[in-house]
Amino acid sequence: MSSRAPLLGTYVVQRGFRGFSSSTSRLADQHFRLVVVGGGSGGCGTASKFASKLGQGQVAVIEPTTQHYYQPLWTLVGGGIKSLENSGRPMESVLPKKATWIKDKVSSFDPVNSSLQVEGGDRITYDFLVVAVGLQLRYDKIKGLPEAFNTPGVGSNYSPLYVENTAKAIKDFQSGGTAVFTFPNSPIKCAGAPQKIMYIAQEAFKLEGKEANIQYYTSLPVLFGVKKYADALWKVIGERKNINVNLRHHLVEVKPETKEAIFENLDTQEKVSQHYDMLHITPPMDTPAVLSENKDLTNSAGFLEVDINTLQHVRFPNVFGIGDCTSVPTAKTAAAVAAQLGIMRKNLGAALEGKEPQAKYDGYTSCPLVTGKSTCILAEFDFQAPPQPLETFPFNQAKERRLMYFMKANVMPSLYWWGMTKGWWEGPSFFRKAFRFGMSS
Repeated sequence: MSSRAPLLGTYVVQRGFRGFSSSTSRLADQHFRLVVVGGGSGGCGTASKFASKLGQGQVAVIEPTTQHYYQPLWTLVGGGIKSLENSGRPMESVLPKKATWIKDKVSSFDPVNSSLQVEGGDRITYDFLVVAVGLQLRYDKIKGLPEAFNTPGVGSNYSPLYVENTAKAIKDFQSGGTAVFTFPNSPIKCAGAPQKIMYIAQEAFKLEGKEANIQYYTSLPVLFGVKKYADALWKVIGERKNINVNLRHHLVEVKPETKEAIFENLDTQEKVSQHYDMLHITPPMDTPAVLSENKDLTNSAGFLEVDINTLQHVRFPNVFGIGDCTSVPTAKTAAAVAAQLGIMRKNLGAALEGKEPQAKYDGYTSCPLVTGKSTCILAEFDFQAPPQPLETFPFNQAKERRLMYFMKANVMPSLYWWGMTKGWWEGPSFFRKAFRFGMSS
């Protein structure tokens, strides 16, 4: 997402954020008590939790990019409500002061020898490793992309390169046109985001008096994975009347010269051509090749194979994982990472002291289902099969509420920057228990 500095067998080692210092040194065969791979929400939060505890120079964060984004805000950026600039901060400002930032990319993992290699060519060893590499966007799996993003009406809220295209497409949409929104046939970040932007667009068109034919194509057999919230969303769609849902379809090609989106029916393998005037694309996603191709670390699907309750690797006890890249079967959201940070604090902390991990992750995750520029359904649930609601507030969260939108747009970003990346915010479990206690007392 960001440009990288040239690396010729050296690292730019940068520590701190205020009074930030820079130096260039070779870290060949350097050893750290804890190495965190990935500077996203899980990586920053984990590093922040342990850098002070372990001391200066004992924790390394390997991350090549220089910009850190609060990606949940991109729904509102694509909707023309927030600016892209407001969603990002320099990476140096979110990394802990006592951690060593290795501005490079891992080229191989060697968990048998507790080591890894980076693209600069150097080898780093560790006592403990946390893998937090997230998911990568695979626009290349859709024929016609990314070239189609250079044509009118095509955008994607999942990339800082294309999210502003979405806002422009909504603004430029002409009455009587067709707006198409997609959900791919793969695990993705925030499974609610592909339809959140659809509701924002639908509301914008209506407020401007623009007639619109809105088509939602999803690879899933359901509108949303939790029945309580799926029922609420079907009600929203029913009330808005001009949204048509096409289940079990995924996007395989974009033809911008004829404004056609080609979908495949996953049940019949039939190809369907859909005209568009606006097209919002959610790309397929998978784990980075450096992880997915390492069979020692991953399961058959390419995800870091961890115990779903303790987050400890099933074969290498000095390896832990957090966030989207793991095999934990919960919805991949920032809220899930926050809850996992609490488990990481306890279990990695125990492992560092030579003890067995005891804390168990309950699968908590959350998806603020924005349904317009002032309303939101706050979905909170676990990873049971099927997932069950795990709500915080003492009222029915399956209703559109302005309060929930205010939290999504104004409270959660501050909580992320000042709480989660600093390792302090571990999700709302305390508040959930407090509300339940109040109701039962």
